[in-house]
Amino acid sequence: MRARPGTLQVGSFRGVPIRVHFSLLVALPLLALSFSAALQQAAETADVPPGALGGHSWAWGLAVAVGLFVSVLLHEMAHTFYALRHGGEVHGITLMIVGGVSELAEVPKRPRDEAMMALVGPLTSLGLAAVLGVVTWLVHGLGLFQVQFALFTLAMLNAVLGVFNLLPAFPMDGGRIVRAALTPRLGMVRATKVAAALGRVFAVAFGVWGVVSLNPFTLVVAFFVLMGAEGEARQVRMKALLEQVRVEALMTPRMVGVDLDLSMQDAHWALRREHVGMLPVTSSGRPIGYVTWAAVQAVPESQRGGYMVRDAMEDGAVAELSEDGWTALRRMAEARVPLVAVVDEEGLLAGTLDWNDLQRGLSRAEEAERERSRTGWPRERTA
Repeated sequence: MRARPGTLQVGSFRGVPIRVHFSLLVALPLLALSFSAALQQAAETADVPPGALGGHSWAWGLAVAVGLFVSVLLHEMAHTFYALRHGGEVHGITLMIVGGVSELAEVPKRPRDEAMMALVGPLTSLGLAAVLGVVTWLVHGLGLFQVQFALFTLAMLNAVLGVFNLLPAFPMDGGRIVRAALTPRLGMVRATKVAAALGRVFAVAFGVWGVVSLNPFTLVVAFFVLMGAEGEARQVRMKALLEQVRVEALMTPRMVGVDLDLSMQDAHWALRREHVGMLPVTSSGRPIGYVTWAAVQAVPESQRGGYMVRDAMEDGAVAELSEDGWTALRRMAEARVPLVAVVDEEGLLAGTLDWNDLQRGLSRAEEAERERSRTGWPRERTA
């Protein structure tokens, strides 16, 4: 599986890649500095005498920051474990500047399943907080001040993480629970709009608090909450529209690609003739990959005649004429390719579908939806 841009894979869980976003490298020292500045106050809250911790405050701040993201990782692993146990597919877990995300192949179709999958993360965090809180109570009075402080801090971090994610707004888990509760009555799109609107309200509240308290990290959280709410709303609307349109109506018809055994000079002329930046590579009329203008340009003009398409092509994805646009878009995203080759019933090339085709299809679907609204047709069936 290709690495996602801006991330570094650091491990895996049940075959699911665990990645760290580069923004986390910026967040860790900032969080460490913030925690170190409040270390003495935190020690007093944990009932640890002044000076009993030892070590540099910045080192403790870094340890707390790392503990926070380990807690986030356990939270996301709970989501992933539940999804995998119930037949779901997870493409990865990514830790970012404001937390983590489990990348699902698809939102569960039953609202109840989505609610349960969203709930296991906060419950895991709150469960860890409870267990760590009990252990903290057990070691209290034994003079193990460093252990007591570490346990108390991790308990508090997990408690905050659990409560924060239960806020009833996107992109937090509570927003997914709200959507799952509303979907049977409102349908997926309208339920998502409600949860996303709540997300915007919380984003504004975080932003105002960040300005009042002069806390830049809270402002960053506000920004990511707002972007997450907007992104979720856009994705669900796009899904609802594209599921109504077949690939055949979206694609650019194309019966001929670039044959596997042709030279890069032939690919150069084919791309120029079609006025496109990429074309599918075919073998006996069946698509097996694609070749790009950039790959052609990377070969010196004098050498293109002796350099074969098979040496420069990239792996591609395939969609069928009868499939819907959302399925094709998912295949494109999962394979991380800029286009999919569309095949007929016999597996022969029938066309190509790229983001421009999908955008045009979305525009037509939105216009059709507006027309249905004017004529009184229902826009969405509730589950």
